[in-house]
Amino acid sequence: MTTLGVIAIDGGNLSLGGGLLALVRPALAMLGEGGVLAILSTNRELDQDLPSWCRAERHEYLGTEETGGGVRRYLIGRRGSPAIDGVPAPSIEAEGARLTTAAVLDVFPMPERAETSTGFAPRDVAVERGGPSYPFDLLERDHVAPPEVATLYDQAVAAQWDASRDIPWPKVRRHEPALDAAVRQIMTFLAENELSALYLPSKFISRIHPAYVEVAMFLATQLQDEARHIDVFLKRARLASGLAISSVTTSRSLLSLLQLHDFSESAFLLSVLGEGTFLDLLSFVERHAPDEATAEIARRARNDESRHVHFGLLHVRHALAHDPLLYGRLEQAVRQRAATLAGASGVPAPVQDALTILAARGSDPESVARGHEAFRELLDTMHQSRLKRLLHAGFTEEQAETISGLHTPNFM
Repeated sequence: MTTLGVIAIDGGNLSLGGGLLALVRPALAMLGEGGVLAILSTNRELDQDLPSWCRAERHEYLGTEETGGGVRRYLIGRRGSPAIDGVPAPSIEAEGARLTTAAVLDVFPMPERAETSTGFAPRDVAVERGGPSYPFDLLERDHVAPPEVATLYDQAVAAQWDASRDIPWPKVRRHEPALDAAVRQIMTFLAENELSALYLPSKFISRIHPAYVEVAMFLATQLQDEARHIDVFLKRARLASGLAISSVTTSRSLLSLLQLHDFSESAFLLSVLGEGTFLDLLSFVERHAPDEATAEIARRARNDESRHVHFGLLHVRHALAHDPLLYGRLEQAVRQRAATLAGASGVPAPVQDALTILAARGSDPESVARGHEAFRELLDTMHQSRLKRLLHAGFTEEQAETISGLHTPNFM
């Protein structure tokens, strides 16, 4: 904080160019307009150097006083407007053994709007004037950062796991050919969709102003989650003799996601609708998994995805509360995406067949009938879950029905 009074520093025998400025400049920064800095020094070079430096820096040199014992007191008056905006923020203390990001955010809240001229300077830092403007365009708190984002980040960091170590890979075993082929197809499909969930959020990190760095930090954990999911899904597919088919419907659907440029639309279509639907898909895979390793893969991935969905819901709810026009934009984004997928009347056939065989646990006709019924029930569960999320986000029942009905048959 600044003061209008007097600050004294002991400069010893330091010269101005030999380290004294490292004491002088921070002390002056603590002074407000009209404050006085007293420098105690035995270095006589300051008689010449300090007046010249004060003229160059536009401070007022107030003269010298003898204090005895060969020590002089050099006085500088703080003049002119500070070249730095803001003041250093106060410190905080950890409670117990942890210092959470959420606790820090409570003390140092986000601004309503950020300035591009502050660049990568952390929130609450004192910023020297005259710096360049940065190309951030996500600058408003209510369109970027739900209040709970720091808590989600803390949860995400605590929940990280290792795809090489934490899956019981030795428990993967070979099954009858039809079931192994189904596992390959499902894991291929999951990996392909997770690639889109890796690339899409990465487009926005560089656009988010560092004043809202907790959002960028959370998205970074989301990218780490998706990278781990891609790794684990591909490993499981290759343990079942390799990858399977990428359908045109899946490719068209995921391209339409990657082409999004609005952060709120992206969070809505990817996290609320797409990843939200994947929660039910992963639950289905876990429930019908043919071995413990496959079930554990689905369980862990679903836990991660639930955080992504939660962020999307919080973001959309918060943004809708501050921008009533967002309702229309989000519905229009869903309609536009549905138009790009015109002609895709259902779940890609390879995926539909694989989910049926997975639920059947085999290929005998009676089991396949049960598997097909389980697949039909999954589609209904996905629709009902989407309705609940949309209502929770703030849509009306009519809007929720419309949006859920328009959602891509590719699930994501």
